[in-house]
Amino acid sequence: MKENGIVVLDFGSQYNQLIARRVRELGVYAEIVPFSEPVSDILKRKPAGIIFTGGPSSVYEEGSPRVDKALFEAGIPILGTCYGMQLTTVLFGGKVAKANKQEFGKAELFIDDKASPLFEGIPDGSVVWMSHNDHVTEMAPDSRQIAHTNSCIAATYFPKTNTYCTQFHSEVTHSQYGARIISNFVFHIAKCRKNWSMEHYIDECVKNIREKVGNKKVLLGLSGGVDSSVAATLIHRAIGDQLTCIFVDTGLLRKNEARKVMDVYAEHFQMNIQCVDAGERFLSKLAGVSDPEQKRKIIGKEFIEVFNEEAAKVKDVEFLAQGTIYPDVIESTSVKGPSQTIKSHHNVGGLPKEMKLQLIEPLRELFKDEVRKVGRELGIPSDMVDRHPFPGPGLGIRILGEVTKEKADILREADDIFIEELRAADLYNKVSQAFVVLLPIRSVGVMGDCRTYEYTAVLRSANTIDFMTATWSHLPPDFLEKVSNRILNEVKGINRLTYDISSKPPATIEWE
Repeated sequence: MKENGIVVLDFGSQYNQLIARRVRELGVYAEIVPFSEPVSDILKRKPAGIIFTGGPSSVYEEGSPRVDKALFEAGIPILGTCYGMQLTTVLFGGKVAKANKQEFGKAELFIDDKASPLFEGIPDGSVVWMSHNDHVTEMAPDSRQIAHTNSCIAATYFPKTNTYCTQFHSEVTHSQYGARIISNFVFHIAKCRKNWSMEHYIDECVKNIREKVGNKKVLLGLSGGVDSSVAATLIHRAIGDQLTCIFVDTGLLRKNEARKVMDVYAEHFQMNIQCVDAGERFLSKLAGVSDPEQKRKIIGKEFIEVFNEEAAKVKDVEFLAQGTIYPDVIESTSVKGPSQTIKSHHNVGGLPKEMKLQLIEPLRELFKDEVRKVGRELGIPSDMVDRHPFPGPGLGIRILGEVTKEKADILREADDIFIEELRAADLYNKVSQAFVVLLPIRSVGVMGDCRTYEYTAVLRSANTIDFMTATWSHLPPDFLEKVSNRILNEVKGINRLTYDISSKPPATIEWE
């Protein structure tokens, strides 16, 4: 933790990462920790301010998340959001109950204390985003209301502890002046200084890697994705040829993926990359397998075996590097303590307990958008650093049913056309993830004067901020028509194309 930053105390909010990102966008370091972290450990981080997130619990229920009141007595400014407001109210003697009129969505904010530093520059009647079943029914003694909506107390202030609370979510873009409210807390109330930029991060990271590695060797599995590519480039800047990258072509990659990776990283950056063509090996293991979970396990197991075989050929390696990023770490940390983990990420929870190699994770503190910024600073081409996420199992989970080389080749061609047309129409960077899915369904078609019986494919494009929820992309009809014409005319094996208009939830972004 950098001193003079912000600690984001997480109570299980779906917006926890968004709060930290909003603070970092202001040039101030923010770190997310579970609400259960002891007060002494929080104070050791020497934060200038603390933000409580929202959360799914009701504060009046047994077992709901709590914090020690000693945290409020430490002299550190606090901003409580949604559940954070309700918890603070109850801890200091106020009351919270289920709201008669629940608020989900936009509401008008009316400021009662125009002199409050939290609302400096915020006009009356601005739009804020509400998402709550409960609300404050009785203010805590020694607190005062500083804003309201038509249906609830929207913000309070506790002078004795310099604590501000809002029922609404300033961190989401739907709150019209939300970024300004967070900025007011960070700079006017917590008195933070700017201490976070990607340029300084690179310099500091390069220095730390050099000191840690010395003259030893480092091994890294390069996938061609954003995280591993930026990690490799950053480490290479620090130690040059002491880094060896292993790139495994599983036969389930995008069109010309292996060539592109070698062109950019081996030739342009002069990295030492061992490229392994293991396509036949992976496809033979997948023969006859249709279950998606089984496919994932087979691909994952085979990848580790291939990587280990190649790694054994590199002598005197003492460090293993990974492209672990901050969301991987957060999602592998329990909000409710050590007994319950939200998600075990392969980079965080998948390593052997007794690993001989020391670990280097240069991106461990960064969000995805920050990783991309580092990549640009390092000179990685934009078409590589801004590319959409690509799943570890690759096309293996975008080919529904059994995976074969024929299907992989068909899908590669269709997917390449979709991505090429998105770029040509200046749409690629306006959607979050786009790809083609090949279904195990054949249908009758007519091409020329001949009857065909070919595969059905699906175009999938989604827009999202955090990939936890997503909406389908409203791509222009003439664009979809152009993509359809090209795929159906140019890709032998597909004679029917559909467009997926499912959001997440209830669907997921990937199909398997």
